[in-house]
Amino acid sequence: MAARGNKVLVIGLDCATPQLVFDAWRNDLPNLRRLMAEGLYGPMRSTIPPITVPAWSSFFSGKNPGKLGFFGFRNRTRGTYHDMWIATSEAVREDRVWDIASRAGKDVVVLGVPQTYPPKPLRGLMVTCFLTPGIDSEYTYPPALKQEIAEVVGAYMLDVEGFRTEDKERLLRQIHEMTVKRFKLARHLLRTKPWDLFILVEMGPDRLHHGFWKFFDKEHRKYEPRNPYENATKEYYVALDREVGELLSLVSDDVNVIVCSDHGAKRMEGSFNVNDWLVQTGFMTLQEPLSGPVPLKEARVDWRRTKAWGLGGYFSRVFLNVAGREPEGAVNPGQYDQVREELREALLSIEDDRGRRMNTKVYRPQDVYSGPYVWEAPDLIVYFDDLYWRAGGDVGNRSLYSFETEIGPDDAVHAEDGIFILRRPDRAPTGKVSGVQIYDGAPTILALLGLPVPADMEGRIIHL
Repeated sequence: MAARGNKVLVIGLDCATPQLVFDAWRNDLPNLRRLMAEGLYGPMRSTIPPITVPAWSSFFSGKNPGKLGFFGFRNRTRGTYHDMWIATSEAVREDRVWDIASRAGKDVVVLGVPQTYPPKPLRGLMVTCFLTPGIDSEYTYPPALKQEIAEVVGAYMLDVEGFRTEDKERLLRQIHEMTVKRFKLARHLLRTKPWDLFILVEMGPDRLHHGFWKFFDKEHRKYEPRNPYENATKEYYVALDREVGELLSLVSDDVNVIVCSDHGAKRMEGSFNVNDWLVQTGFMTLQEPLSGPVPLKEARVDWRRTKAWGLGGYFSRVFLNVAGREPEGAVNPGQYDQVREELREALLSIEDDRGRRMNTKVYRPQDVYSGPYVWEAPDLIVYFDDLYWRAGGDVGNRSLYSFETEIGPDDAVHAEDGIFILRRPDRAPTGKVSGVQIYDGAPTILALLGLPVPADMEGRIIHL
């Protein structure tokens, strides 16, 4: 049943984390606390993997990555070892809620949602995301909106510049500036443009967590008491809550409001060098030893004697080197299941640098995905120690364990649960709930708009 008013405001806070919003700093976030008190809230389980791409597209489409056809920002070109493609809006083949709403005659505003560059026509306005090369690109629909944005906020910020940096003062300043500009633009569009569905996604929390988690989390290996940024993360959340409040002050009481995040965050213990482990265990063979770490594509891998290789990141994508599928495949297709199971069992037995068996999760794509693109997924998806350890992708390290990443300073990994808050003006408060899945986003939004939910959406409508 559609809610009164049928307008929906979605505020996406990329990487906003339940333990901070719902627990640790709840009393310091009056606007988010009020939404929780007036509606329902709880953790929202992300996609496998819990990464911005594909998570936001799953939230707004109600489809799993096996139907969407991408499993991260970068995706391996099938039949190659190193070729990758970036999942921009051109990779999104399924409708997202604004596509459906536009066709139904609803006015929509889409601001900052990942995988919207390059922009596509819709009934309303679009400002694209951090995957945009820069503001010199065509990052708006219609194109003339660029000039209006410049008049409202000056030089618009699609993202911060290089969030993996030791220049923490500059990074923190950029994060705050980006957030202020995004919300200033959102307030302008909210006041001056017609809309039935208004969607904003702010990337600030994600950039903050990767840059500053070690400064406040006393359980982090690198935490130092009384450091100069001890309060930086909390202060940002307080500022972010204030921005949310100013945005909410512009909407009437009969508007449905959703605040959500695509995944959460938690401390990073270190990087587990998966390709060095594959060499050590005999699944990968090098033609010659290495004197130091290099990207895998620069190593002389003996592919004819290599059964598997991995890609790095907050999770690891592990591929088997299958004869007839890869250029120099070493795994007989008839032995695929056996080799993959051997590899899975070996991954599950890995210990951390202190000799403790990691709580590693290893997923087979057919067990967690459905749809026509399951066959394009990695052969195994690996969460080292329940994601507390990221995966290092280079090879030739002195140890299986690194405490600096090969891509620059990073303090946090992604967690499986983001946040979900829903305030509906036609329902009484419910309080904390459980069981919300990221696929519930799209059907819930459409139902609140008073639109039918397509039968192939995987989520359920979240009611108060």
